[in-house]
Amino acid sequence: MERFAYEDPGVPDLRGGGRYLWWLVTRQPGRSAAGAVLATVWLVLIALTPYLLSRAIDDGLEPGDRVALAGWSAALLGLGVFNAVVGVLRHRTMTRVRMDANFRSVKLVVGQATRLGAGLSRQTGTGEVVTIGVGDVLTISGALTVVGPGVGSVAAYVVVAGLLLSVSPPLAAVVLIGIPVIVVLIGPLMGRLRGTETEYRELQGTLTARIGGDLAGGLRVLNGLGGKGLFADAFRRDSRLLRDQGYRVGAVTSWLQALGVGLPTMFLAVVTWLAARLAAQGTLTVGELVSVYGYAAVLVGPVAFFVECGYQISRGVVAARRVVRFLALEPLISDGSSGDSAAHLSLDAPAEPAVLHDPQSGVRVVPGALTALVGARPAESAAVVDRLGRYTESAATWGGVRLDAIALPRIRERVLVADHEADLFAGTLRELLAGRPDLDGADDAAVGRAVHAAVADDIVLGLPDGLDSAVDAQGRSLSGGQRQRVRLARALLADPEVLLAVEPTSALDAHTEAAVAARLRAARRGRTTLVTSTSPLVLDQVDTVYYLVDGEVAAVGGHRELLDREPGYRALVARDADPDGGEAGKTGARDAQEPEGAVR
Repeated sequence: MERFAYEDPGVPDLRGGGRYLWWLVTRQPGRSAAGAVLATVWLVLIALTPYLLSRAIDDGLEPGDRVALAGWSAALLGLGVFNAVVGVLRHRTMTRVRMDANFRSVKLVVGQATRLGAGLSRQTGTGEVVTIGVGDVLTISGALTVVGPGVGSVAAYVVVAGLLLSVSPPLAAVVLIGIPVIVVLIGPLMGRLRGTETEYRELQGTLTARIGGDLAGGLRVLNGLGGKGLFADAFRRDSRLLRDQGYRVGAVTSWLQALGVGLPTMFLAVVTWLAARLAAQGTLTVGELVSVYGYAAVLVGPVAFFVECGYQISRGVVAARRVVRFLALEPLISDGSSGDSAAHLSLDAPAEPAVLHDPQSGVRVVPGALTALVGARPAESAAVVDRLGRYTESAATWGGVRLDAIALPRIRERVLVADHEADLFAGTLRELLAGRPDLDGADDAAVGRAVHAAVADDIVLGLPDGLDSAVDAQGRSLSGGQRQRVRLARALLADPEVLLAVEPTSALDAHTEAAVAARLRAARRGRTTLVTSTSPLVLDQVDTVYYLVDGEVAAVGGHRELLDREPGYRALVARDADPDGGEAGKTGARDAQEPEGAVR
């Protein structure tokens, strides 16, 4: 069975856009060669048609030889039928060439996105990835047209020049000189197109990121904060910039297309005029004059292919550069597959639950306990979680063994970082909760326990088909608080040995938050759990609190203990409390953060 590109795309050549295109050609040498041969035969046979027509006129029609006329006519018919078959094979082969390049590039891009993992959003924008996947990959595959018609056009050009040489050396000289002149005239436009196309793609990626992220994901929040008008103004400004750049690309493209048709037509008109003068002078026979007209008409195709291939290659190189730039990104953490780290990544994870320690901050996560990180800057707490979950390189240890000395898959199997903004893919609620393929068969009892622990029962009851109800990508059909509880339920269903949860209750009202905190403690009893939060309702349920100042541990203890002896901690976690220690102001603050129209 034929081996397709999506099984094993291979190792791409990332030394430049042109090299990447050539690599796509060399990944399918047999098919590329077949496309070049079939396109060459197809165009050469088209070029031979005027020759057969001239022989039919000179040998059969003009002297009245019916046998010769019938013979040459039969040859013309046979050539046409055979070339039609070749044309079909050429088209099918070139379609396969383009599809192979398309699937191969898609496989590489998707594989790279997976390899970058959580570091993807930190190294490139969503719009960049979308633009590459939607537009650049198709442009690259289109550029491989040069493999077939491009090579065939060169061969047809040489054959026609040779046939014209046998008819009239002056006409052959005009053809041989005219094509390079056309290339020289069009060449500068190719360079300009490459520059304008590059700028257009960059602006397109920026605007796509804004549409896909800010607009689709946060417009309700912006509207609630009164920022929709500001966003709309910025969007209109960027749209105008993209439109203006599109006009520049269109201007260059229109000139290329106009010259691609106009210059060959003018050039061939000169050839036809010269042939007519030679026939009038008696230098050419009637059949030869007809053949010259035919050659001139045939040359329109190859010359147009020259221009089209130059246009496609120019755009393909721009697109390939973007793909190469994306494929050249390296993960923020090493997976141990290459480099110096491969030499010492031979240690296994601790056999039993062990302490996670981050020397940079001083945080120690004790096995079987519920621990909390509290800091005035959420980013500092999240950075500690990233180091303990090995999403950034650090000196963090697990059971005394450095995390970067343990194979990454072993860590991912046992340590789960649950981010409050983790992606939710489109699907049923059951599929969203499953999260991993090996959890697809999770029984309803386990799902029900996770949903109950995350106080998400009302979400299931409120959907028309319960767990089998469809949910939009990123959970856009749910409110902010509902999305957060779905993410927490997904993490609890996974039931990892170590759960590191970033702000698991930040979008919830006080009543729901208190219930989540109590149920989380019960659900994770005896398991290692770390949460980042500044909510007294959550902190009152934890065993140990680490109070961070400037990213380092300033105090350790129980929640009530730290309230008594740490003024900074007390001011941080009680900022929304009323003078009597209640939570009067907290619900209002949470409601202000909830998206407009949210249903909790």
